[in-house]
Amino acid sequence: MSNTNLTLTGQTWVAFGPAGAVGSIHRVDDGYTFKLMSDENFRAVYPTLEVTKSALHASLLPGSDWPEFREH
Repeated sequence: MSNTNLTLTGQTWVAFGPAGAVGSIHRVDDGYTFKLMSDENFRAVYPTLEVTKSALHASLLPGSDWPEFREH
C-alpha cells in the first residue's frame, strides 16, 4: 500500500535493531504510519502508536527482536 499524500505532524520515532536503525514511525493526521529503511513509501495508517510498533515489528524478518523505539 502506498501512502504518498500523508501529512506528517512532526512526531517521529526511530526503530533500532542490533545493527542500527531499521525503520521509523511518524505521527499523521489520522494516526500513525511507518516505513522500513528499505521502503520507498509509507505503509498503512494505524490508529495507535502501539499498533504501529507491532506492525513495524511484524514487517521485519521472522525471528527479529523487538526494536528499541526512540522518539526524535
